[in-house]
Amino acid sequence: MIITSITSVENLFYESVNTLSYLHPGEIFTVKQLFRGFDWKRITTGNRIKLGSMFFNYANNNGSSIIKPLGKTPQNQQQYEKL
Repeated sequence: MIITSITSVENLFYESVNTLSYLHPGEIFTVKQLFRGFDWKRITTGNRIKLGSMFFNYANNNGSSIIKPLGKTPQNQQQYEKL
């Protein structure tokens, strides 16, 4: 998927969930790490915040059998572990 500044938060969320299949169990990651560097920079700050909230909600509900939230990094980014 090509990511631009107008890509919807819903599409970004689906892209991040699809990327989880490339992670190995036990790997620790942030949502930012699920995107290539230049793709992440194309996402507006407001959409990054919304995406983070959606992903955290997913991790605590429907995705709880796939990933679990661990805590925050010193940069205040939520970390997750692939189960």
